[in-house]
Amino acid sequence: MEDLVNKVKSAYIHIPFCNTICSYCDFCKVYYKTNLIDSYLDNLSKEIDEYYKGEILDTIYIGGGTPSCLSIDKLNRLFNIIDKLKRSNNLEFTFECNPEDINEELLKLLKSWEINRLSIGVESFNKDILKILNRRYDIDISSKIDMCKKYFDNINIDLMYAIPSENLDILNNDIDAFIKLDVPHISTYSLIINKNTVMYNNHYKNIDDELDYEMYKLIIDKLSKYNYHHYEISNFSKIGYESKHNLTYWNNKYYYGFGVGASGYIDNIRYDNTRSITKYISGCYRLDSNKLSYNEEIENAFILGFRKIDGIDINDFKNRYGFNPKNIDIVKKLVKQNKLDVNEYNIKINNDYIYTSNDILCEFLAINYEIEKNENK
Repeated sequence: MEDLVNKVKSAYIHIPFCNTICSYCDFCKVYYKTNLIDSYLDNLSKEIDEYYKGEILDTIYIGGGTPSCLSIDKLNRLFNIIDKLKRSNNLEFTFECNPEDINEELLKLLKSWEINRLSIGVESFNKDILKILNRRYDIDISSKIDMCKKYFDNINIDLMYAIPSENLDILNNDIDAFIKLDVPHISTYSLIINKNTVMYNNHYKNIDDELDYEMYKLIIDKLSKYNYHHYEISNFSKIGYESKHNLTYWNNKYYYGFGVGASGYIDNIRYDNTRSITKYISGCYRLDSNKLSYNEEIENAFILGFRKIDGIDINDFKNRYGFNPKNIDIVKKLVKQNKLDVNEYNIKINNDYIYTSNDILCEFLAINYEIEKNENK
């Protein structure tokens, strides 16, 4: 297997504070409390000092929570802390925003700290849908995006669908509105009602699978007509604007996760930070960690790699894991069933099976890849 130590190229930084809590959100978050922020940033700085090994990074992603809810002073403090991280000349530096927080002062600040990509939680233009999601519905999204374009050309907007009471007409109108914004990247999320969310506690139910599938197809069909490249199950971009940070995850590469609730993958170890802000600001950062076996490594390579529409790069896989993935029995079986497509360079899920890809991914669990490797040298 290729030695990946000291080849960490990405870092995720979690800011848990929010002015309001979205009804669907199960990420690690807390209400904005001024007295907690300084303690949180103190410990974020300490965590980075303790674990960061000085690698030059290609991507940094600040997510949440709602990073944009921090005051200008706190944001300056955050960026001074992040300045400890070394950066390559082609760094992709992403900052998540809520539309209501966007103003000239914020954008100028982000630009001054060399942020070069925004990810904006638009979710929907439909007021009834936004009310269900507990999102602001009185924002002029178009003017906010126009303001962002004065400072940034690399902008992602999030579209959420499959919300209870939503139908294809509502989604179609949303897609049209998103396309009209003319940004280079759109992330789409089919709503999952998770435990410990407001929607779950209020007994909302997921829409039926057939409607969810129709919505997914509608998104793909409409965005493709406007030159959005469907490069990952839920992500679409104009050519050249694919998310380099998220591709780190899908290519099973190493990355740091800093902050409460963050996860990381370093030196063949996957770790999760505590989700308790009380523990985090007391200096207890790590919740658990797990050193992966060879089989777990390869399971992850398949499960994450097949999220990409182009699938798994065969040469990259061979270099990292020591054998050709197209020669293993499960791949041969799925190719015969037309569920996987193989060419000289890639193995990917057949487009007709993308929506039901989880069924295919389950096939790659509990296989002894050590044996497969030895048989296919």
